[in-house]
Amino acid sequence: MKLLMICATFPYPPSRGGTQGRTFNLLKFISKIHEITLITQLTEDVTKEEIEQLRSYVTDLKVFPRPTEDSNGFLDKVMRFSQFFLEGTPPNVRYLYLAEIQQWIDQAVAEQRFDVITCEHSVNEIYIRPQWKQKIKTIIDIHSSVYKTCLNQLATGTSENKLRDRLYLPLLRRYEQRTVSKFSQVVVTTDEDEQQMRDFAPNAKIALIANGVDLETFPYRSHDPGGHRLVFVGGLDYFVNIDGAVFFSQEVLPLLQTKYPDATLTLVGSKPSPEVQALAKRPGITVTGRVPSVVDYLHQATVAVIPLRTGFGMKFKTLEAMAAGVPVVASDRGLEGMEVAGENVPLRALRANTIEEYINKISDLFEDANLRHTLSKNGREYIENNYTWEALGNEYEKIIAA
Repeated sequence: MKLLMICATFPYPPSRGGTQGRTFNLLKFISKIHEITLITQLTEDVTKEEIEQLRSYVTDLKVFPRPTEDSNGFLDKVMRFSQFFLEGTPPNVRYLYLAEIQQWIDQAVAEQRFDVITCEHSVNEIYIRPQWKQKIKTIIDIHSSVYKTCLNQLATGTSENKLRDRLYLPLLRRYEQRTVSKFSQVVVTTDEDEQQMRDFAPNAKIALIANGVDLETFPYRSHDPGGHRLVFVGGLDYFVNIDGAVFFSQEVLPLLQTKYPDATLTLVGSKPSPEVQALAKRPGITVTGRVPSVVDYLHQATVAVIPLRTGFGMKFKTLEAMAAGVPVVASDRGLEGMEVAGENVPLRALRANTIEEYINKISDLFEDANLRHTLSKNGREYIENNYTWEALGNEYEKIIAA
């Protein structure tokens, strides 16, 4: 089959996680079976080598420049806000839209060049016309619900702009409901998002395909390092991770250090924001920036913490830490879509949502090598049995070929 994949975020290298990691790993598997044309946009940090490496995985790679700041002035912002209220498309989606891409896709559909079109992340839905559903299979891979994310941020007090998000919330509900209805097939990553999409479109075809891990990139650790070393991994320019890093560093770690004076926290991730960089001034905190190998930092840690207070979707950072054999203490948001404890469920990670819970659960792991071993072993087995990209890619391919 001939497949057109649309991904506004350049999906390479997969080590960047998020949209890039999911899109590349699904693409890598599907390209062994189908002819793939990939449309994507370039940012300044994408190298020529990365373009050529990605090109080797697809039949045809179409790259377009991402809109620059020149098109992001005050009047442009006002126009996008107005269009959101009047037409229903959020400003961040409108901002990434390129008429050149739309023209290319329109012509390709008119000429029937492809059997299936997939939108890898909901932001790419803007290029799909509702009437195409009658003549070509269209799939949207929703990495996380934008409506539920906004709702959660307001509920947890983690919104960057409460007034704006209160105005956005009903508009985002309308937008996402409309988006789901125009596709032949909807794919989500968690059961929570699956339920939300079914509420939006009871008659839609909806499938759950989780995120996964490359087990070669994240091998199981050779030993338990012990000690009192914590690690948090994630893109540190993303507000969800910024909020989690700041919350844990300011509210949890100082209290933990009263019990364990040598406790340290390493914040690993690219493009750390000014708020995150400032955390390096605090005792015991290291901010690395982008590193060649995330797994090396995971293997050196006693515990991986994932103190997210917002952000929907299955988290790569959780999957990768468990794959590497590092005991995990995470919030509900950090463990979304995963079964880590309960009746007939082996203990795979510890859940914490309050300061007291973080301190107690981390203390338990610091002091109990057997508990660390249990979580390490069970976590790795859970990933091996449920979250490999080969198995998940096979599920996605079946939906494409159906």
